[in-house]
Amino acid sequence: MKSAGIYRRAPFWMGALLLCAAAPGTVWAQAGGIRLPLPTANAVRIDTAEAPAIDADLTDPAWAKAHLLEPMLQVSPDFGAEASERTDVRIMYDENNLYFGIYAYDSTPEAIAVRAMARDGDLGSGDTIRIILDPGMTRRDAYTFQLGPSGGRLDALLQNNVTNLVEWDTIWDAEARVVADGYIIEVAIPFRSLSYEPGATQWGFEFTRQIRHKNETVRWSNYSPTISFTDVSQAGTLTGIDNVSQGLGLDVQVYGVGRIKHDWRDPERTSPSGTIGGNAYYKITPALTGTLTVNPDFSDAPLDARQVNTTRFSLFTPETRDFFLQDASAFEFGGRNFVEDNNARPFFSRNIGLVDGRPVSILAGGKISGEYGGFGIGALSVYTNETSMTPGQLLSAARITRRVLAESRVGFIFTDGDPTGATDNTVLGGDFQYRNTNLFGEYVFEADTFYQRSFSSAYGNDDSFGFNVSFPNEPWGGEFGFKEVGNDFRPALGFANRRGIRFYNFELENRRRFRDSYLQERGFFTAVDFVTDLRNRLETRRVVIEMDLANNQDDSIEFGIRDFLENVPEAFDLPNDVPIPAGRYHWTNFSAELETSAVRTLALEAGFQCCSFYDGDGVEVTAAIPYRPSQYFELIPSYEGTFIDVPAGSVNIHLFALESVVNITPDMQLAMQAQYDNISESFGFLGRYRWEFMPGSELFVAIGQSAIVPQQRIVLQTTQFSIRVGHTFRL
Repeated sequence: MKSAGIYRRAPFWMGALLLCAAAPGTVWAQAGGIRLPLPTANAVRIDTAEAPAIDADLTDPAWAKAHLLEPMLQVSPDFGAEASERTDVRIMYDENNLYFGIYAYDSTPEAIAVRAMARDGDLGSGDTIRIILDPGMTRRDAYTFQLGPSGGRLDALLQNNVTNLVEWDTIWDAEARVVADGYIIEVAIPFRSLSYEPGATQWGFEFTRQIRHKNETVRWSNYSPTISFTDVSQAGTLTGIDNVSQGLGLDVQVYGVGRIKHDWRDPERTSPSGTIGGNAYYKITPALTGTLTVNPDFSDAPLDARQVNTTRFSLFTPETRDFFLQDASAFEFGGRNFVEDNNARPFFSRNIGLVDGRPVSILAGGKISGEYGGFGIGALSVYTNETSMTPGQLLSAARITRRVLAESRVGFIFTDGDPTGATDNTVLGGDFQYRNTNLFGEYVFEADTFYQRSFSSAYGNDDSFGFNVSFPNEPWGGEFGFKEVGNDFRPALGFANRRGIRFYNFELENRRRFRDSYLQERGFFTAVDFVTDLRNRLETRRVVIEMDLANNQDDSIEFGIRDFLENVPEAFDLPNDVPIPAGRYHWTNFSAELETSAVRTLALEAGFQCCSFYDGDGVEVTAAIPYRPSQYFELIPSYEGTFIDVPAGSVNIHLFALESVVNITPDMQLAMQAQYDNISESFGFLGRYRWEFMPGSELFVAIGQSAIVPQQRIVLQTTQFSIRVGHTFRL
């Protein structure tokens, strides 16, 4: 239930308080977990003629020159203990590529969890290794490369030590294979695929291995379970990289796309079309990239997760398109103020290419992103096609940051344009993001603040500002935030779904980890947040109390109590036109969630919330059953049901989704998605075939089908078929 009265956050599994208090085992030390000084690894230079073949065979003579990383330590289950299995990691480079050779030994190789083979699949369901590179030593933003013994691989951007943007892709090569005493992975990452400061010989670096059948995670640099893999502030240092080449620094990606669209409501309307487009990426400097796109194609973007709105506020839908995800961290603004509450974002790239929810083609766009002279730079301009209602639009955004106080940064943002063409709209803003990872010698402290002002020809000018302080540590952690959004704050290229408010948030968490126990960790979480209008009159209050348990098999359970107060100023409608009148509402719900380990062939993710909603009854049930019998196949059916009964009427909401992936090879997949909800009565299907027949070259085929399913009938709407062939030329 996407409801203002239902507090939603990442799952924290909870159990009975008495059970936690009585759990056997030793409580771990809670602070620390960071090697001081942070470790250093050296990359050995080889000649290009010595470059190893990327074939998961480490017998190439050059590997004998590389040094082994010092032993890894456990993050879990035995925080700080030596890894139970040996992992040999070797690093070397030549003029063109950075190479990693990993031999992951396992004393019970038959137990290795060989799972997802798909590119950008759910590799966490099996054994994996993860390489993290922070070439600019930002201690905030990085590249991550994750691989499994099946050969499945994932590349992503880590943004501001919080966000993991898995939609980002680049060109790199890797091979993996299982051997008699473990598995071997060999990786080549072209320097052309990374941005870095010229002459910088020290890079941030972290290595992680997950041994899934032992529920064990080991790291090279920091072993604190408090620090997420997305947090690179305590990464070690990779040295020795010098005098490398990015060639001319020019990548030209060209593709041809053929499409056929058939409208079943008008059988004579079959519309074939075709286009040629592409992208050009030029390294102005090794750390600063200029990008040009012409006729971009987004047919490889997945279906958006379907949502049915039971609130009086619009919902947020994340970005999934490659062009806008490339170097997305360069445009990140405001720090933690927008991690969970996206209201009042000054820039949200999802607005580009959409007008009133309808797609609008992008004719061309340009972008500059990276670092220059110590400044972080992100700037883009996009020209969208005209529609029957609006002329073509030029939409622009720019972001500049400067690192200060070692780990902190100050920045500014500017946006200009309105996708609808209805107004002239500009936003200007500034922010300061403070971070100290050595508070009192062992704790992390963060503080973010921002101010922004919108200028609209239709609504006038108005402000939004806020701050957030965070103490993300164990056993105690906490957070406090404040945000104000003016009545007329209108970021046309941003996201604002609730104006004229002041938002306050307080969170407190206690987490204990146990050694030599069936119970691995116990967490207690409480949050209070409330929203007032600009005259300080209460509109919304939420109080959340949760407790979670996780065992040493990575199964987890949570229970919670959630209390809500809503002062609804004006009546609004639920789906099916069921009204919620203006008035004051107060209710309390109980919640429970269960999640079994993703390493199981058949897993379960289930949630239950009961039993009130405004002045009536409300129940929400969610369930997903991931089925992963091997690295070649994955099937995930899911269901979300919301059942509301209020005095003005009833509404039952059913959301069904089915996802499946068939992995033919690590470079060839067939992915399918199907979705249906009974409110819109609409059905959507998307099938995507992708074959990367060589690094930078791919064949992509997609077929989509939409339909209406009223009263158990199927009424076809449109069928779309597209085929795209592309190649990237590196100069």
